Amino acid sequence: MASYMIGDIQGCDAPLEKLLQTIDFSPSRDTIYLLGDLINRGPENLATLNRLIKYGTSAVCLLGNHDLHFLGIERGFRGQRSGDTLADLLSAPNKEEIVAWIRTRSLAIFKHNCLMVHAGVHPQWSVLQTLRLARELESALQASDWADFLKDLFGNHPDQWHEQLIGAERARATVNILTRIRFCSELGTMEFGTKGPASNAPEGFYPWFAVPSRQTKHVTVAFGHWSALNPEHYLQTLQDYNVLSLDTGCVWGGCLSAVQLNEAQNPAHSYQHIQVKCAKSDMSINRSL
Repeated sequence: MASYMIGDIQGCDAPLEKLLQTIDFSPSRDTIYLLGDLINRGPENLATLNRLIKYGTSAVCLLGNHDLHFLGIERGFRGQRSGDTLADLLSAPNKEEIVAWIRTRSLAIFKHNCLMVHAGVHPQWSVLQTLRLARELESALQASDWADFLKDLFGNHPDQWHEQLIGAERARATVNILTRIRFCSELGTMEFGTKGPASNAPEGFYPWFAVPSRQTKHVTVAFGHWSALNPEHYLQTLQDYNVLSLDTGCVWGGCLSAVQLNEAQNPAHSYQHIQVKCAKSDMSINRSL
C-alpha cells in the first residue's frame, strides 16, 4: 500500500496516466492525493474527471480555483475566460454527476504528517483552524442550497482574515486563502494581483509560507497552484520553510509531479520527486531528489 501526492493536472489526462503507470498505481491497493486544479487549460478535462471518479476513495481530490471556476460557469455565475477549455465538461452527458462529485471534494486534508491544500494557508491559521474553516466551506458546497452559496464566493475582498468575519465575506476570504493565495504581509493582508516567481513579491509582502509568524511552520504543508514558483529552483528555500510545492507546470509544457508519502519521514525534507514530462514531444520520465 503506497500513498502519493500529485500536483495540478488541469485536464492533462495523458500525463496523469503516464505518471500513474510510473508509480505503478493500483486503486485496489494505493491512494493518491490530488492537490486541486484538476481541470481547465488542458485538453482532456472530461477524461481526467471520469478517471478520478472511477478510482473512488483511492483518489482523494482537493478543490482548486479552476475547479470552483467551472462550478461558477456551470451555474451561470461566471463567464468563460480566455484560455478556458471547459467545453467538454459543460456538454458532458454525465455533467450532473460531475458537478455533484466536484462540489463534494475537500479543501484541506491532513494525512501522513502533512497538511495538504491547493494554494496555501494564512500565516495566522493553525492546522486545526485550517481544517475547521475548510469544513465550513465543504458543508456549504454540499448543502441543498449550494448554488446560492457559490454565487457570492468569487472576488478579492476582504483581503484580510479575521475570525469575526461572517457570511459571504468569511467564505470568500477562506476560499481565497485555500485556493488562490500567493503573497501576504506580516500583518495578514493578502495580495491577489501579482503572479510570477517569489521574487515578484510586492513591497511589504512575502510568499505566504515565508511570513515570519506563520503558525503552521512546524508542520509540512503541501500545495500546488504556483507553477511559477519553480520548486526545483527554490528547493532548499522550500525545505527551510517546511513546505512542499507540487505544481510543476504540467499544462504549460513542464512536468506533472508526484511525491510518495511516508509516515516515518518529513515529506518536505525526505522525498523523491517523481515526474513525467508533459510536452507531447517528450514524455520521458525524470526522477530527482
